[in-house]
Amino acid sequence: MNALKNKVQLIGNAGIDPEIKIFEGGKKLVRLIIATNETYYNDKGEKKTDTQWHTVTAWGKTAEIIEKYVKKGKEVAIEGKLTHRTYDDRNGDKRYITEVIVSDVLLFGK
Repeated sequence: MNALKNKVQLIGNAGIDPEIKIFEGGKKLVRLIIATNETYYNDKGEKKTDTQWHTVTAWGKTAEIIEKYVKKGKEVAIEGKLTHRTYDDRNGDKRYITEVIVSDVLLFGK
């Protein structure tokens, strides 16, 4: 049952080109925004689409795959864990971030 703890799976489209950061020693971090869409019909029978935006980050070889093959609009499937963190911005205001740390990525299409 431990394999099911804090596991996130998303299939969506890249909302931006990956943002790459390289740290000392060559360690690579990639940040990506993924859009997921849910289509439904409201009470009036009108078709509606609800889009959710998800921040995802990846390290190491997974980051390299995303950097090389994922561009804005590309459909991808990711698996990882949900994390929350805080930081103080330039004005001293506390900011909160929820993101998925990617462990696996699956590419669709060409």
